[in-house]
This record gives sequence, C-alpha cells and structure tokens, in this order.
Amino acid sequence: MQWQGYFRKDGRKGIRNYILVVYLVECAHHVAREIASQFREDTVQLIGFAGCYPNEYADRMMNALCTHPNVGGVLLVSLGCESFKRERLEENIRASGRPVHTVVIQEAGGTKKTITEGLSWLQESIPVVAAVSRVRMTVDELIVGTICGGSDATSGMTANPAVGRAFNKLVASKGIAIFEETGEMIGLEDIMSSRAVNPELAAVLKASVEKAARYYTLMGHGSFAPGNAEGGLTTIEEKSMGAYCKSGDSPISGLIKPGDRPTKPGLYLMDVVPDGDPKFGFPNINDNVEIAEMIASGCHTILFTTGRGSVVGSAISPVIKICANPQTYQRMSDDMDINAGAVLTGRTTIDEVGDDIFESILLVAAGRKTCSEELGHQEFILTYKTFTPIGPACLPA
Repeated sequence: MQWQGYFRKDGRKGIRNYILVVYLVECAHHVAREIASQFREDTVQLIGFAGCYPNEYADRMMNALCTHPNVGGVLLVSLGCESFKRERLEENIRASGRPVHTVVIQEAGGTKKTITEGLSWLQESIPVVAAVSRVRMTVDELIVGTICGGSDATSGMTANPAVGRAFNKLVASKGIAIFEETGEMIGLEDIMSSRAVNPELAAVLKASVEKAARYYTLMGHGSFAPGNAEGGLTTIEEKSMGAYCKSGDSPISGLIKPGDRPTKPGLYLMDVVPDGDPKFGFPNINDNVEIAEMIASGCHTILFTTGRGSVVGSAISPVIKICANPQTYQRMSDDMDINAGAVLTGRTTIDEVGDDIFESILLVAAGRKTCSEELGHQEFILTYKTFTPIGPACLPA
C-alpha cells in the first residue's frame, strides 16, 4: 500500500505530474488549445474559465486547481482585457514552488506570436517538471471523490453501494473520502445527518439538503433526467437512495464547499449548491463541473459510477469508471474500469466489487492509467457560482 508520488514544494504529494495550459477567458481558448494540442503525447492538459465578468468562486477554483498536487507547472493564457486576476494567480502558483508563465495575447502580438511564445515555454519547462522529486506515498495521504452520472435502476444496487464499501476501507485506512450531490439527497436529511460526528454537524448537513431543495424549487427543476426514467428509475427518492449509497457507512466528519480542502482523515460531504439567491442560472447536475469542484478540494482521483453509460473523464485527476449495468458494460467496456454489473449476474458480490474498487484506487495512484486516461479524455468545465468558503476547519468550524 505504498508507491512513489510526486513531491511538491508546498508539502503535498501528487499521483500525476501534469503541466496545465490555462485560458483565463473564452477569447483565449483557441490560442491555449493550439498550444496544448502540440503536446498530446506529453503530460500537458488544457483547462480554463470562459467568463469575462469577475467571479470569486471561479478565481478561488482556479487557484486551487493550478496548485493541485497532480500539477507540476502552469502556462496561463490571457487575452489581456478580461477581469481575471492573472497577476495574483501567477504569484500564488509561483509561491507554491511550481514553474509558471503568463502569455498575454494583446501584448504578445496576436495569435501566432502568442502560440510561439507558449510553445517555447512548454518545451523548456517539460523537462524541468519531469525531474520533480519522487517520494514514498501511502493510502492515508489520498483524497478520493465520488460522483454518479447516467444512472439507471441498477446504479443503486451494484456500483453505488460497492463504492460505499471502498469508501469504508479508505476511511478505515485514514484516507479522505468526499461525496456530494446534495440535490440528490432531498428526503434523506435525517438519515444522513444521523451519521454526523456531532450534533452541530448534523444540523449543518440537514441544512445543506434543505438549501438544495429550496434552490431547486426556485429554479423549477430537480435532479431527475429523462434518461434516468428510461433506465428504470421511477422517482427522485429511488434515485437519491441509490446515489446516497456511495457514501458508505462511516461517520461523516464534516461538510465542505468547492475548493475547501479537508486536512483530517474521514468522510466529508461537499455542498455543491450555490449560497444565496439564484444569480447565474445554476443548472441541473453537471458531472464535469462537480468533478472539477472535487479536484479543487484536493481529490487525487474520482470514482464515477454509471448505469446508462458515460464516457467522460477529467483533466488533472484520473477518473475510475464503475459500470452498474452488465449490459452497458458489455456495450461500453472500452470506457469502463470495473464491471459492478457482474453482481446482478451472480459472478461476484458487492463486497468483492468494493475490494476491486479500493485496489484500483491504489493501482491508479501508483501510475496505472484509467480507461478515460487511455482514451485521452480531459473534460473540464468551470462556471459562475456564488459560495461562502468554509476553509480547512470544515463545518462546523
């Protein structure tokens, strides 16, 4: 249960060693993509923020992502007139000990000259980042998140409870586990809050689900898609109970919000629903946004369960796909790491799949590529939201 991780000068350890090319406004997206695309065979990945209007959430998220332990260096691509605080972002990245450089399209002289400058910096920096120190890393240093997408009637019977078993083992091993989707826990407030480590946290957990219910009511939607119904789910309650199974049985140690990073071992709920009144048209559940939010909170890898089938991966942190439905696995095995649907065919048990998931976490941490990594998936979305950060103390502070 140990392997060689990548040591960062800020004291954290990563399981990957990527250089990020980061666009700071949609107007710089094409230039950044052209730069990153020249290094598809190298450890270079593209992320960015499309908005021009300033947003504290996006700024906080980007600062957390660019200093994630799986990131070894960053190239920032700016148009020049957007509101993103690029100087402060560069300073924070440099303070973390990572090589960083900013190219400004308006100052560099346009598309071609900016691409040339960016390519030159990457060519110089890739060997530097590759030479980062490798150090011993163990399971108690891992942060793992989980999310479900494309759920069907099998999700709550196989993949989701199996992830719960894996989370139980991770927490018992002194690691950090993060689950979320409070919008899919409406009606489960009392059940979930009963697992809180103290009464104060129980009240906070219950309030987070009540906030989700209010928000969804104001927005006029819920977390139940047509695809869920086509897959055999009949009610939001049924879907919610299945999604909740991913959290396992461990006591819940705290509540965090996107970008908050737990510092103590345990199981944490991430509240992904914005605070305050609706401002930015927060959409229904978006898997890629929430994956990015868990990564911003330090997740080294993400467990993604699906019944209908999903092909998404992620930039920065590898995604382990766990397929709930044996028929879906048969059709889409190239995209799936684990066949939890084998529980329904009698070939295995939920506990055994949970053991397989836990072993996969360790193997991926040690360097084995997931299916989404092999296929080149690097999905990433960063949107507008409004949150009141909690900080490392988590809630209740």
